Amino acid sequence: MKAMFIDTPGQVSIKELPMPVPKKGEALLKVLYGGICGSDLGSYRGTFAYFSYPRTPGHEFSAEIIEIEPNDKGLEKGMIVTCNPYFNCTECYSCQRGLVNCCTTNQTMGVQREGAFAEYITMPIERIYDGKGLSPKTLALIEPFCISYHGVTRANVTKDDKVLIIGAGTIGVLAAVAAKALGADVTICDVAPQKLAYAQETFGIDHILLNDDPETFMDKVQEATGGNGFDVAIEAVGLPSTFQNCIDAAAFGGRVVLIGVGKQNLDFNFTLIQKKELNIFGSRNALKKDFLQLIDLVKEGKVDLDKIVTNTYKFDDAAAAFADFDKNAASMLKVIFEF
Repeated sequence: MKAMFIDTPGQVSIKELPMPVPKKGEALLKVLYGGICGSDLGSYRGTFAYFSYPRTPGHEFSAEIIEIEPNDKGLEKGMIVTCNPYFNCTECYSCQRGLVNCCTTNQTMGVQREGAFAEYITMPIERIYDGKGLSPKTLALIEPFCISYHGVTRANVTKDDKVLIIGAGTIGVLAAVAAKALGADVTICDVAPQKLAYAQETFGIDHILLNDDPETFMDKVQEATGGNGFDVAIEAVGLPSTFQNCIDAAAFGGRVVLIGVGKQNLDFNFTLIQKKELNIFGSRNALKKDFLQLIDLVKEGKVDLDKIVTNTYKFDDAAAAFADFDKNAASMLKVIFEF
């Protein structure tokens, strides 16, 4: 079978590997669609904190069950599914408390362990979720929606909140969609006007804020909130400057959520957290309940996830897909592979 590798930063190849053989408690899956995550792009660029080379990327995907043993989850050969790609140890303090998404030795597919961008993979049956008739393309988008939704729920967003999302990439846009689904008044912020326009026109995000000048950012925030600041500010980029934007833009007594991942250190006046009595939340991965809830939400027609896709490539064109995304990230949103 064929498998994709990021060999070194900027270098992607397709290699032949033996077919995987499922162990007890695992199923053999044929991958159908896979999405390039921002972390995959960061791995290609050499900027992602957790990646090691060479490795098969990919943790957003849909698949067909090819082989599976009898199980109590109703999963059968031929079903179209998606999967939870975050492998936890089951033994650490986090896992003991049920916080499996932030396992201290978490291994995410395509990051700390081999990913899904191959023609066939094996997966533990307990990590496979019935797609309930959703299309393979849509199912490949459930995982990034889960990342965004989990971050929004960390802040307990309600219909009374004014929410700022910084970053109009896939995770930021889907966080905005999730916050809107909870009834909040949502503003999305980015340096790329094309992405802001797409988010507002395609998903009906309430307001946009172009972050094109650090000197005027807070003026725009004050104007948007009547001088109060945002009840919730969610960082979906992974840069020190955008986290600082969230700290600055949050209202006194507000909530700040960090979803973005980066390598750089932040140097800022941390007393602002005390002065505003901010509530700061990290958000990592997602939980089984997030996957199950969002599969149902999309199945009910409440969110059209397919609109997040701007570019589709064949699996064999992996090198071109990553190169194009690297050069045109300001105008490309979700890039997917068709296997």
